[in-house]
Amino acid sequence: MTSAGEAEARAFVEQLQARAAPLQTEANLAWWEAATGGGDAALERSARARSEYRALFSDAAGAARVRAWLASAEVREPLLRRQLQLLDYEFTPNQLPRDTIDDLVARTAELERTFYGFRAEIGGERVTNNRIVDILEKENDSAVRREAWSASKQVGARVADPLRELVRRRNAAAHSLGFADAYVMDLEVQEISPARLFALLNEFRDLTDEPFQALRAEQDRAMADRFGVSADELRPWHWEDPFGQEAPAARGLDLDAWFAGRDAVQVAAGFFSGIGLPVDGVLARSDLYEREGKDQHAFCQDIDRRGDVRILCNLRPNEKWMGTLLHELGHAVYDCEVPRSLPYVLRQPAHILSTESVAMYFGRLTREPAWLREVMGAEVSAAEAAEIRRQLRAGMLVAARWMLVMVYFERELYRDPDRADLNAVWWNLVERIQGVRHPEARADGTEWASKIHLSLSPVYYHNYLLGEMMASQVSAAIRRETGLPPDRSIAGEPRVGAFFRDRIFAPGATVDWNGLLVHATGEELSPRHFVHQFV
Repeated sequence: MTSAGEAEARAFVEQLQARAAPLQTEANLAWWEAATGGGDAALERSARARSEYRALFSDAAGAARVRAWLASAEVREPLLRRQLQLLDYEFTPNQLPRDTIDDLVARTAELERTFYGFRAEIGGERVTNNRIVDILEKENDSAVRREAWSASKQVGARVADPLRELVRRRNAAAHSLGFADAYVMDLEVQEISPARLFALLNEFRDLTDEPFQALRAEQDRAMADRFGVSADELRPWHWEDPFGQEAPAARGLDLDAWFAGRDAVQVAAGFFSGIGLPVDGVLARSDLYEREGKDQHAFCQDIDRRGDVRILCNLRPNEKWMGTLLHELGHAVYDCEVPRSLPYVLRQPAHILSTESVAMYFGRLTREPAWLREVMGAEVSAAEAAEIRRQLRAGMLVAARWMLVMVYFERELYRDPDRADLNAVWWNLVERIQGVRHPEARADGTEWASKIHLSLSPVYYHNYLLGEMMASQVSAAIRRETGLPPDRSIAGEPRVGAFFRDRIFAPGATVDWNGLLVHATGEELSPRHFVHQFV
């Protein structure tokens, strides 16, 4: 029988979500418009809606009632308690004066305006990020490469000071709420303790350190041969990715050849349909190709938790963008398949790392020989298959080390945003963890600030690495439960879609990320599945 306290709590939750849902939808719509070229008007709309949403959770009396219900034995119904817990995580960082909330939102919106509209310049010509990557993939002249790489960092000079100030103000807000800094606060409301996070990351680093060092020595020899320099002369511009977060492509094996001339959207739609997770509606609502004024990155957005899910990409007919498309559609199918019958508060993925794990699982497929054969129709020889698997292993190890750099650096940024040598901290981490030699780093440089996530997705990057670990754990569980042999792709296997739908999507946010992982795979998160798969 429902108690009076439980009935009161349920009514409170229903009234609050009825007010929150339209504000969140408006904020998401305006943000989407801003990212797709809507300009200042869309950014201002987005900022207003985000301020209103956050202000809704600044109510001290509401926060106190939620915490009292959570502490009370009177509220026992599991779904109601879970909703109260998630609402507490919304209330916690927003117990601030309205002018503080407005200021934080406005400063973030200004950084968004800069990133969305910024285009680097090379020789006085405005160029896209895709153009910079083209140069770094194809050009052999070190001077030309250095110019392109330096252009990719130009945005850092524009955003470094505003970002430092935003971090100072986020920290001040967190201090006022009793937290050491905003980094610690954000982890808490993500249900991740700093101690557990860094224990997992340090364990992962130690388990992968030796194979990574051997891989880097091999990569340095190959790059030195390609560019006609000694290994000691290699610098960040000798990498094909401006941040060194992707392994250099193997010479002599052009993965892009299997994607050239193919319609990536059509391929992706057919693949997801074949596993029982159709994406046609998502693709119809999405913005997929590059143009002036549009965000040059990629993301997925669930607008309203009622089925309006969209992705943004800047597609080109190559392996990288095919993988990105599969990644974003992984997010999208998760959002689409969370049951609409769940209450609004629970109608979302269990956690950021949970949805990242699904996206990463699908994004890896472009470097799976069986998937290339079965989906792309590629004639992959045994030697090519071995090289592709080697590239995937290299790519995963390289990306994981980059993720460690980002997480360790962001922790330092929030510990002391005023330190004068932030750029030196950045490059010391890059050199120590990634093995990429710094370009005679300037302590007062701003290369660190050119990574968009530090500005627009704070305290987020750890979810990528935890997501990679979870993706490997899920992959092992799928192979174990479906009986699919190692030489078969998941293409055309509705059992795979059913696994995701039943084990990962169906619970929504009714359980925390660790509970979801145990439900899906039978065990808690561990680096060992990633290590087994790629090391």
